[in-house]
Amino acid sequence: MQKDVRSLLFTYLIFGIAMAYLESAIVVYLRLLYYPDGFQFPLIQIPLPVALTEIGREAATIVMLWFVARMGGRTFKERFALFIFSFGIWDIFYYIWLKVLINWPHSWLEWDILFLIPLPWVGPWLAPALVSAGFLFAAYCILNYPQKFPDKILSKGEWWLEIAAAVLILASFFWETAKVLQGGIPEYYPWLLFVLAYVTGLTVFFKRYFRKSPTP
Repeated sequence: MQKDVRSLLFTYLIFGIAMAYLESAIVVYLRLLYYPDGFQFPLIQIPLPVALTEIGREAATIVMLWFVARMGGRTFKERFALFIFSFGIWDIFYYIWLKVLINWPHSWLEWDILFLIPLPWVGPWLAPALVSAGFLFAAYCILNYPQKFPDKILSKGEWWLEIAAAVLILASFFWETAKVLQGGIPEYYPWLLFVLAYVTGLTVFFKRYFRKSPTP
């Protein structure tokens, strides 16, 4: 790895870990307030101001991650790579910090509320962690091997395939949303759909990475 890239990634690694701690600390407070016996479904109805504040906090976090990426990157390609790298570190270490602070999650397939915008995303925490791991791999390749991506990260067609894969992954996170909002307990996560979309996204990126000639 090039020295400047290694230094840059180390800086964003520390930033992502710190951001993850802030996020997990807030969740620890919320769970102590509303789930003193431990987080579980069905969800407890929290006051509207608290719910709106949580939605705003999540939106602010994404904005912060993007603008920090803009500060460190010179081109869209570098900024995008730094954004998904920071996002991946933040997401993975969020669960690491929760494990350290409150010994949660208890299993690899523990259900969680993953995100709140525009509606609650529901699923085993392992699923978004796998997505974040993919982000880290892609960011590393883009930043450390720029010759593999001389003009752009992906072609237009490849971007559409990645977007389609992302939509399917999002669909898996919304699979049990209606049930949860109605006070139910999530039971089924469409792992087959998730794996299909995840493998598609990785395959598109791998094909681009190992392609000998630049994308036209």
